[in-house]
Amino acid sequence: MSWVRIWVHLVFSTKNREPYLFSAELRKQFFRHVKQNAEEKKIWLDNLSGYAEHAHCLISLGKDQSISKVSQLIKGESSFWINKNTLIKDKFSWQDDYWAVSVSESHLDKVRQYIQSQEEHHRNISFADEVSEFMEKYGWAYIKGDET
Repeated sequence: MSWVRIWVHLVFSTKNREPYLFSAELRKQFFRHVKQNAEEKKIWLDNLSGYAEHAHCLISLGKDQSISKVSQLIKGESSFWINKNTLIKDKFSWQDDYWAVSVSESHLDKVRQYIQSQEEHHRNISFADEVSEFMEKYGWAYIKGDET
């Protein structure tokens, strides 16, 4: 029997970073649905939170799962669900891109706390500034030419 434990901190934002998830109640409803959908699709979604224009997930990948497939399943179904239920007045969609970093077992509690503190965290720092910090911390750079 295979045993796999690969932890990933996955972050994705709304199209053009629009604040579609504008209210705490909408976010609560949205996160509850995403968690239920992940469970149905056999995605181990350990932790989930976010703010008006983005979501953070702590995921343990299964042996047949990839980051891109899990991201596609979560983002695609949640966009469909928001639009089907007309939870916002505009057409909802996520950016194509996402950020994903591995997380060691020894850092799980710290990452969980960080994800759960998103409401408070974003009272003090904008998502744009957070993205810049991530990019600097992990040595990422925007790739020119693929943007639409």
